[in-house]
Amino acid sequence: MMKRMKSALPVLLLLLLLAALWEAATALLQIPHYMIPKLSDVFVSMWDNRSLLVKHFGVTLQESLIGLCFSVVLGTLAAVWIESSSLAKKTIYPLIIASQTVPIIALSPIMVMWFGYEIWSKVAVVILFSFFPLAVNTADGFRTADEGIGELMRTMGAGRRDLFLKWKLPSALPGFFTGLKMAATISVGGATLGEWLGGESGLGMYTKRASNMLRGEAVFSGVLLLSVMGILMFLFASLLEAIVLARRNGRK
Repeated sequence: MMKRMKSALPVLLLLLLLAALWEAATALLQIPHYMIPKLSDVFVSMWDNRSLLVKHFGVTLQESLIGLCFSVVLGTLAAVWIESSSLAKKTIYPLIIASQTVPIIALSPIMVMWFGYEIWSKVAVVILFSFFPLAVNTADGFRTADEGIGELMRTMGAGRRDLFLKWKLPSALPGFFTGLKMAATISVGGATLGEWLGGESGLGMYTKRASNMLRGEAVFSGVLLLSVMGILMFLFASLLEAIVLARRNGRK
């Protein structure tokens, strides 16, 4: 615990320095509050609107988690299909890569047209954001499996199922969790974008309304909470990675 606290100390000191610079610069330069408000005003706004922010925070978190769960399932299935089929490797994998040339923000209004203004349009946008890193990193993880281990297992009579569960799948776990950490972080951005384009609640909608009213402190309070949400999602994915990989290494 002490080691972790010491490793986190430089980051905390940097954050305190940035906070002090923010507060001092906005006061000394007399920057208008609707452009960059004082950090203290942001925290005051956050406290004054805490009940409303908690409600919107929960909405955005729900959208992010549901979309991330769908992305985990779809991305993992796509990676397994690519690994198990040479045809899929030659066709589906390049299509997944090519799909990233299409700006996701251009597809987001289509999701709103298809699914309306309810939660599922936001979930669809989250999937658009988070599917790619999960599918690609997991597929790459399958390819990093040590061929020597595979050959040894085959000579010992291992079948296709054993090869997948005891060789390919454990080898793909680091790649999967790399994709999961990336997807967990950017899922918050996907939910926010979905709310901007067609939402009635959530932190994205909260910041959009505050921006229209030139309430800079409210906008920044929503942005800070979105950042906190992304960090929490990343930390949860990292914790899950540590637990699963520790158990895998323990079995070894």
